Amino acid sequence: MRLLSVFGAATALAFALPASAQLTGGEPLAVATTYTVETGVLDGESRKITVRLPTGYDKEPERRYPVVYLLDGGPDQDFEHIAGIAQSRDMNWSFAPFILIGIESVNRRKELSPPVADPKPYQEFLRATPGGSPSYRRFLREELKPLVEASFRTNGRDAIIGESLAALFVVETLLEEPTLFDDYIAISPSMWWEQMKYGKQAAAYFARHPEGDRRLYLTTANEGDWHREGTERLVDALRASAPDGLAWTFVDAGESETHGTLYHPMALDAFRLLFAAPQREYKSYPLIGGPEVGERTPEEQARADTECTLENSRWTTPGAASRGRARLYYECLLYDLGPRPREGTLGQ
Repeated sequence: MRLLSVFGAATALAFALPASAQLTGGEPLAVATTYTVETGVLDGESRKITVRLPTGYDKEPERRYPVVYLLDGGPDQDFEHIAGIAQSRDMNWSFAPFILIGIESVNRRKELSPPVADPKPYQEFLRATPGGSPSYRRFLREELKPLVEASFRTNGRDAIIGESLAALFVVETLLEEPTLFDDYIAISPSMWWEQMKYGKQAAAYFARHPEGDRRLYLTTANEGDWHREGTERLVDALRASAPDGLAWTFVDAGESETHGTLYHPMALDAFRLLFAAPQREYKSYPLIGGPEVGERTPEEQARADTECTLENSRWTTPGAASRGRARLYYECLLYDLGPRPREGTLGQ
């Protein structure tokens, strides 16, 4: 009855408004800026580049940030929902801020796809001629990345993220040109491509990798056929032959996500892992069932006075912290949030 009365009050209020009443004088909410970039590499075409700068970018003029390049990142593509994840860190501080660069795809099935031996079956299946990925990498390397670095306060660390066919581009780039980015986020990559070529040949690619520290976040959903098998072959190569400088993780979301639902939760998981931000455990207050808050011990005070950095923080999970909270008060921690990886070396 109480619930009905609340609805009744709301309804009465609505009926009391004049029939012509409407909201006026609204202001648009701008979360990013879109630029048009001319390119001589991609057949002289232009591209829309949408940029989200971290909150407070203008207030800290000396601070520099990593950059995340988002494939299929046009204003009407994946930019808005990934930008929402980037904004969420302002609420929960679970990862460090970064500059988000959304790159609009014009014909993704052409420009993001690797070359093939026989284009005909792909033309019939995809209704596009594949093979544009080498030119697209050249566009990123020679035109877009230098432009971004000249325009914004970047810190020299770059990541690339993509899903499905765009994730195949991420994997192919890691194999073909590993120095182009530092971090690679491949969400449900189309590893069926060319009868699983990039899974089958990954070990040979890894054997030619130059020295350098790089990271790979790999995940897949309830994929079947060569999509899944190709990914497993890549994981096999990572397990047996990953270069010394490549830290990697494979999150198997096959029991909980589909190809259509995977992107958003796994992008959040990737950002939390790759851009982990140190946090602390604090004592609860008696009001919510915590202990009486007394004077800190000298050891606790020393922890609280120490600035948390990536170097002096240690990994743990929220579950482990809840079971041993008393020994973690004021310690610098990196939380391994989200789904558990099936295997890998990243975050260990």
